[in-house]
Amino acid sequence: MNYYEELYEKYATDVLRVSYFYLGDRQRAEDVCQDVFVRLITNAPQLEEGREKAWLLKVALNRCRDLWRGAWVKRVVLGSPAFEMIPAPDDTDRRDDEEVVMKAVHSLPAAFRETILLYYYQGYGISEIAQMLDLPEGTISSRLSRARKKLEEILKDEGGFAQ
Repeated sequence: MNYYEELYEKYATDVLRVSYFYLGDRQRAEDVCQDVFVRLITNAPQLEEGREKAWLLKVALNRCRDLWRGAWVKRVVLGSPAFEMIPAPDDTDRRDDEEVVMKAVHSLPAAFRETILLYYYQGYGISEIAQMLDLPEGTISSRLSRARKKLEEILKDEGGFAQ
């Protein structure tokens, strides 16, 4: 297996998942995932060992931002992504809660949504996110704090889900 195949095997699911959560559209997320790996192969950047996933996710987020800003978003009804990427829980209430939370995350402004996705869904720390997005750590901390408050407000408005 060559270097690119190894990276694809290790990280394609993460790239797809972040893209899907960002865009809420499986087909567009698959397109972004494919585009990220095509760019990896065609640009052949020198990736620092252990930082490959960060580079791939950064490229994916940039591509998602481009698509999000594009004209197609104005034609799409937002806030109703399918949740096929989330494992189906046994508990229906838990699934409903996850759906409410994902809709709330999807409704956040892009900067907040990115921070939440990288922190909670990909497990990156504040300093790693700051490095990935080329922003100061204080900015990331602030976005995370503000995103949490915004999510709390959204979830309270959704029927008292957040306490």
